[in-house]
Amino acid sequence: MSALLRQIPANIPQDIRKIRIENSHLTELPRGSFENVSALEYLWLNFNNITVMHIKSLEYLPALKELRLQGNKLSSVPWTAFQDTPTLKILDLKHNRLDVLPEHALRYLPTLTYLDLSSNQLTIISRDVFYNWPVYQGSQGTEGPLEAISNAVLALHDNPWICDCRLRGFVQFIKSVGPPIILMNSYLTCSGPKFRTGKFFHEVELNSCTKPLTSALDTNLTVPAGLNITLTCFVQASPSPAVWWTYALKLLRAFNVSTEPISEDTVRSELLIPAARPADAGNYTCTAANFLGNASVAINLRVVAPWASTTPRGWAPAGPAEPGAHVEVRIAKQTVYGITLEWFAAAAAAAEPGETWYTLLVGRYDAAQKDTIYIGPGVNTYSVTDLLPATKYEVCVAVRNQAPRKGQCVVFVTGSDVSQMEQREKLIHIVVIVCAMVLAVPAGMYACTAEALPGCLARC
Repeated sequence: MSALLRQIPANIPQDIRKIRIENSHLTELPRGSFENVSALEYLWLNFNNITVMHIKSLEYLPALKELRLQGNKLSSVPWTAFQDTPTLKILDLKHNRLDVLPEHALRYLPTLTYLDLSSNQLTIISRDVFYNWPVYQGSQGTEGPLEAISNAVLALHDNPWICDCRLRGFVQFIKSVGPPIILMNSYLTCSGPKFRTGKFFHEVELNSCTKPLTSALDTNLTVPAGLNITLTCFVQASPSPAVWWTYALKLLRAFNVSTEPISEDTVRSELLIPAARPADAGNYTCTAANFLGNASVAINLRVVAPWASTTPRGWAPAGPAEPGAHVEVRIAKQTVYGITLEWFAAAAAAAEPGETWYTLLVGRYDAAQKDTIYIGPGVNTYSVTDLLPATKYEVCVAVRNQAPRKGQCVVFVTGSDVSQMEQREKLIHIVVIVCAMVLAVPAGMYACTAEALPGCLARC
């Protein structure tokens, strides 16, 4: 007890019948651990740190009647190991980390009268695990009188059972179980899903599992640019499916997607597109999958620019420049793959600040055509992401549909790797504030980034 043992001692007397090693430091049961003690009947190894049990760790123990492994760290058990212990009557595995029971786990325990699997991490079990147990099969046969079959005590409580369709057969088994199988605690409770948490097995009725079925209220949407757009799809499935969105065969970032259940077998998934722009137009596909299969629904999005009829292609001004318009632009934050811009219109002509629209042009510095982004009223920041590292880009900001004036474009170079950006982050932020572009600064001047800091400082 409480000995500093790292392994089973090799010098145990051959005629020993009971071994008890507890609160020690055993971490595994290797092959042939007890080959010299074939008379062993009782083996207690409770409260150690056993994480691995070899498939032949119980070899040479034909007389073993009791095995207790309570309070260890077993996440799995080699159930075929019990072929070497045909007379085993007591198996105690409570307070371990078992999270699965194979269908034939109990096949090799024909004489068991006590099985404790309580306080593990079991969530889903097939009823066939117990239908394949010789103790249960014997009670269903007609070979002999029922009285001749020994009762077997079974403990399954204090596991985080997930009460969905996958547990349906097991719940039915628990409701109907009777001698020779006796439950130590028949009040098994659900730990999930949320709407069933805390319910007893005898209080729930579980449906059969179904393949996902997807739908959308509207599969064709036309919206004005600059608005926040939410695409919604509904999924009926059991068990609850995994849901994801794709756009042009690209998986969309998870922080733009929210999925939540709205009933027992239906979930709603929403994709948020902030400040939609014409480049966001296209087909968005909502896909759902569970172990029975998958299904998807496509939503076609069309984004119309507010001034589509008056804004010429490119950045040619639609009319004379508004006198007095003054926009200050700066890079508020930069990462390896993008930047966050901030701008302020000190005087947006006669327009009210709350009604002023802005237009951003983003693209590689040498690209002839750049992406156009329309920003709605009341917004003065925008994050440009998914840029290529170590690449030169240009971002311009203009009021409404005007062409950007001199000094309203920021040229920057993305970092080459994360560590480089982290090392220079503070210096970049200081220099960017000094070099930020305003209307009065000549066009083409660089905002200092990971490219040639000394040269940029000299220009400043």
